[in-house]
Amino acid sequence: MTPDHTKQEMTATAETVLARRYYLKDDAGQPVETWETLCHRVADAVALGNGKGKQSAELGEEFFRLIYHLDFLPNSPCLMNAGTDLGQLSACFVLPIEDSMDGIFTAIRNGALVHKTGGGTGYSFSRLRSKNAAVRSTQGVASGPLSFAAVFDAATETIKQGGKRRGANMGVLRIDHPDIMDFICAKEDQNKFNNFNFSVAITDAFMEAVEEGHEYDLIEPATGVVIACLDARSVFDKIIDLAWHNGEPGVLFIDAANRANMTPQLGDFEATNPCGEQWLLPYESCNLGSINLANFVTHGQVVDYERLKKVSQTATIFLDNVIDCNRFPIPEIEEMTLKTRKIGLGIMGLHDMLIQMGIPYGSEEGRNVASEVMQFIRDAAEERSMQLAEDKGAFPAYDPVVNKYGARRNAALTSIQPTGTVSMIADCASGCEPYFSIVMVKHVMDGDRLILVNKYFEQIAREEGFFSEELMSKVADSGTVIGHDEIPEHWQEVFRTAQDVRPEDHIRMQGILQQSGVDSSISKTINLPNSATREEVKLCYLLGYQLRCKGLTVYRDGSRDSQVLNAGGSGESEQVAMVSCDGMVKRNLPDTLNAKRYRLKDQDQKSVYIIVCFDENEKPMEVFAKFPFDNRVDLKDKSTMWTTTCRLVSLALRFNIPASEIIKQLDRSSGHMLDLPAQLSKLFKSFMAGTHHGFASVCPECSGQLIFEEGCETCHQCGYSKCS
Repeated sequence: MTPDHTKQEMTATAETVLARRYYLKDDAGQPVETWETLCHRVADAVALGNGKGKQSAELGEEFFRLIYHLDFLPNSPCLMNAGTDLGQLSACFVLPIEDSMDGIFTAIRNGALVHKTGGGTGYSFSRLRSKNAAVRSTQGVASGPLSFAAVFDAATETIKQGGKRRGANMGVLRIDHPDIMDFICAKEDQNKFNNFNFSVAITDAFMEAVEEGHEYDLIEPATGVVIACLDARSVFDKIIDLAWHNGEPGVLFIDAANRANMTPQLGDFEATNPCGEQWLLPYESCNLGSINLANFVTHGQVVDYERLKKVSQTATIFLDNVIDCNRFPIPEIEEMTLKTRKIGLGIMGLHDMLIQMGIPYGSEEGRNVASEVMQFIRDAAEERSMQLAEDKGAFPAYDPVVNKYGARRNAALTSIQPTGTVSMIADCASGCEPYFSIVMVKHVMDGDRLILVNKYFEQIAREEGFFSEELMSKVADSGTVIGHDEIPEHWQEVFRTAQDVRPEDHIRMQGILQQSGVDSSISKTINLPNSATREEVKLCYLLGYQLRCKGLTVYRDGSRDSQVLNAGGSGESEQVAMVSCDGMVKRNLPDTLNAKRYRLKDQDQKSVYIIVCFDENEKPMEVFAKFPFDNRVDLKDKSTMWTTTCRLVSLALRFNIPASEIIKQLDRSSGHMLDLPAQLSKLFKSFMAGTHHGFASVCPECSGQLIFEEGCETCHQCGYSKCS
């Protein structure tokens, strides 16, 4: 591990995230901790899970070094709550929903208690009888899973998690449930079920029916009777269509998960936690932490396996101790967690490791290295878990008939979870994801551009002699290192971002990690360009199934901000777009649009009003310029020029030209800080940064841009995450 005397320097972003979300605060809301004191608080509290005395103190020091030097970080609830009165250290839970009013509202109550302490919840609605099914006790009919999911969603909306985070849920329905089509389409309206990620639990039987072009059975859960059949390919195509539309529903391969169930005698997996990396039995919890692979590359550009083994085994002890010093929200969770003692040792900084080794993320070599490292971590964790079983006993549900490979302390050892805010603290790429951007622009006061460059890219660019402010600005504007002649081709490949990596390579990375060293599952987003077709989404899901992934989330860039081209009315299709002969789509607009007025100054310090009209998704659609006194002769030419420019920008917006391209052209046309192109560019940059209505999903805490990765929306400025 890193030497004890080394002071850990934290980035400005890390300190911002820590101050906002992790440091304990006084009554006035001011932080009363530093990174060092936080690490001591967490390490000392978790070491007590090993009992008091000299051994605990020594272990506390070992845990401190592990966390302080960013070699390993536990999940957010552990960093926030260890050593506090709350003491709830688990990230997520799965709660059962029984098919009765008592069972349903017990689950809602339990979920509220979990959210209050800072955890997320996964629910399977598959046990609930279908809509209009008979209810013998009341002589009435059931309202179906979706109606109750809405109640869960409303309950979540009202509860602030431990004063820090809103609740996050995963909602799951089996593909053979009679209400599956309603569930698949439930989030087509992006204003519904905002506190849920929805995923369809897909069976092997369904995938076989898709392959063969057959129908499959829908089974009423209350009776176990087949009540209808559906064409498998039509259902699969609908899942694909909605995933293409806005990324939901995701898919969970439930049979693949249950084949890896280490305690089948306790029941089957039905659901995962909100981001899908942990398949859990009812009332189980996930106790997570991640090794920062960025810290394990030597100067010789090879992995330091000796140090990685030490860290992996110490982290295993840490996570096992978390279970013993945890304060669980309800007794059922405590009982089940202690019975199976599952932990989720994961990774972050995978892309950092590969960059330092000069290996492209999307290459075969990159996948092989990732697989080797993940398998090594799992083997090291298993070795330590077996030693802990000898010292303290195996997990109580251990069955030597089922678990033929020897007694372990923990029924599950590894998963790869989202590390959004945690990886910001560690200054590395999230989980097993590639970096989302290499050079970013941050817009500050007076429209100035602050260029933020990835630390590895800047170092290599300077060493290789291709660094320049002009190039960094070009990379920021284009959003990619690809295609810039100044950058050597090898480094273009190494620094491919999430959207530059081919979807197939995203999935193959997830598949090889799943097969090599991940007991549970992986939270990862398969990023697709906005131009991706439904057929490409379909191929992603099929490949994920073939590679034995246990779940999959795809996200087509910008899809959550775009408008469906056709809206139904009274069963008839209403055309709201024109498609030109070359395939370009022009939005037709309704008679009424919401608008905002912005008062600007021209070069002569005269007031000009810019009026921006937004569609129902708060995306700019039209721009108008108006002078207070248009009849003045000296303003006539200026007014004509401004009006013409606004018309051209409006046309670009209606043809869905990317905002970055519009801004680029406006900047090129600017001759003065106060001329129209400069003013419009400044305004549109504020839209992209989220300070007005606009192109990007907006962070509710700092108004920064939300980025979709690891199955969730995350702000890379303040650390807000919708799911963690």
